[in-house]
Amino acid sequence: MNKNIEVRELGNKDFKETWSYQEQLFQEILNTKIKNRREAAGLKTSNYFLFVEHPHVYTLGKSGDMSNLLLSDKQLKEKNATFYKINRGGDITYHGPGQIVGYPILDLDNFFTDIHKYLRLLEEMVILTLAEYGIKGTRSEGETGVWLDVNTPFARKICAMGVRASRWVTMHGFALNVNADLGYFDHIIPCGIKGKAVTSLHVELGLDRVDTNEVKNKLLKHFKALFEAKLILK
Repeated sequence: MNKNIEVRELGNKDFKETWSYQEQLFQEILNTKIKNRREAAGLKTSNYFLFVEHPHVYTLGKSGDMSNLLLSDKQLKEKNATFYKINRGGDITYHGPGQIVGYPILDLDNFFTDIHKYLRLLEEMVILTLAEYGIKGTRSEGETGVWLDVNTPFARKICAMGVRASRWVTMHGFALNVNADLGYFDHIIPCGIKGKAVTSLHVELGLDRVDTNEVKNKLLKHFKALFEAKLILK
């Protein structure tokens, strides 16, 4: 069992390029697990946590509905945005500048084999981070992610989540709006949920900008505690 997690900061990186990189790390872990089972060699599997910020992009999960994208190909180009159908769960979401995107690529055999628990701990990591800014984040029943003012007319989503898992190895993850341009969410039905708004940390705090490195450090602090992990910063 290996609870060491290598944290890698990718900076601003194209979504498709990052997706390929995720797949590479994901497959390396799977291959190690297959070899371990075949040879009973006691090989340890690696764990990673990638931080990245993407240029404007819309992604649709494998069970998503194309009608939730409200832009044509021409309009996507005009918005300087791209679109991809991908292999995570969930519906449509947006990634862009001002958003902290985190991709934990973990072998859950090193921690616990429960995808439901995994998602709830990711949500808890965000909820605890928001609490440090005086913001009460909560869960919305049946809707993965973190919300504010659930069950009120002012309900709004601040963090989206969508993951893929195979043989207990995870990829994809969460997108927390920190300094996001919320106008880009007007061109989709976020996560396929109609009638609910989206927000960003800087809006909730009434600030022009929030220090993203500070937010990342808080996220990692809570992630480390919740997963009882040792983080190795690269």
